[in-house]
Amino acid sequence: MAVKGDHARVLQVITRLNVGGPARALVSLQRTLRERGFEPTLAHGSVGPAEGEVAPDGRAVRIPTLTRSLSPIGDATAYRLLRRLIDEVRPDVVHTHMAKAGALGRIAASRAGVPALVHTFHGHVLQEYFGRLTNAAFADAERRLARRTDALIAVAPQVRDELLALGIGAPERWHVVPVGVDVDTLPRIDAAVARARLGMPSSGPVIGCVGRLVPIKDHDTFLRAAARVLEACPDATFAIAGDGPSRRALVRRAAQLVGPRAVFLGWVEDLKALYGAMDVVVLTSRLEGTPLALMEAGAAAVPVVGTRVGGVPDVIVHGETGALVDAGDDGAVAREIVALLDDPARARRMGERAATRIRTRFSAQAMADGVEEIYRRLVERRLRPSRVRAR
Repeated sequence: MAVKGDHARVLQVITRLNVGGPARALVSLQRTLRERGFEPTLAHGSVGPAEGEVAPDGRAVRIPTLTRSLSPIGDATAYRLLRRLIDEVRPDVVHTHMAKAGALGRIAASRAGVPALVHTFHGHVLQEYFGRLTNAAFADAERRLARRTDALIAVAPQVRDELLALGIGAPERWHVVPVGVDVDTLPRIDAAVARARLGMPSSGPVIGCVGRLVPIKDHDTFLRAAARVLEACPDATFAIAGDGPSRRALVRRAAQLVGPRAVFLGWVEDLKALYGAMDVVVLTSRLEGTPLALMEAGAAAVPVVGTRVGGVPDVIVHGETGALVDAGDDGAVAREIVALLDDPARARRMGERAATRIRTRFSAQAMADGVEEIYRRLVERRLRPSRVRAR
């Protein structure tokens, strides 16, 4: 790649490094870019009180007032701090992630004359998160921001198509770069060992749900499905990994529906143990980009059941690597779980196919290849040779 020897400077900006797919993928990308000769700096805001935080891997600068919530004073301060950081780093590329960082970061970079602006949509917040009027205002803001952005990245074709349908960005500026996982860290380990590490029951099947405990993930559908599964598999355990503002309500709901068969694990850093302990991993979200949990499960050869939303159908090949169901359909979720538990040989084949698919299409290296190619084209097109040599 032509710009490797030039040590192109990249400033990545993300609203917050809360535990979840976007933050973990970005930290992986930060590490890989550094290994490939870039000079990455990561700017990030603050997480909420009920959120865990991912540790950066390299140079990172916290912007304390960069938060998900709207705050005129806080946002103005975050903008000034970002502009100051851009003047210090003098990046060749500013690459923003998530809505708030995408707005403030691109405005600051554009006004500072940064040669190339990139923004990644890890999903989109223009459905379900807010009311109709707020969604319309945000969509209009994204259309305006897209006009000053050199490259728009979607984590799945479905995300790109939905945003294009809203008039956000011109088709030629869109790229699809799936989120990647570090597949070498996720081979499956012995289930008994994994369950012992997590303090899980040693017998009976374990069905897991991994992700932030927030309404859009629709854990209630998972719990309703769990109650149905217990009718066929009374020794099943339902492991809920993650944390968030909905935890207290979900603990109460789980007690009503499945009693002691539900286990809340909080955030689990030992991913080998997490996925090694599970027989099936389920995602019941009503809105998604490309869910990292399903990719991690697949890399660990665990069969998955997921809702047919966002980029999930790009990860799961129905009937081959897992099962797709409609959002909110707890009956369908339960049927697919029971079918996998009743046929271990089929479940094993699905897991093996999932591992092959994830390793070939959704690896961290494949993600870095896609982003690097976009940077290369932009830097070669926009940077003057004299500016590179001057450094």
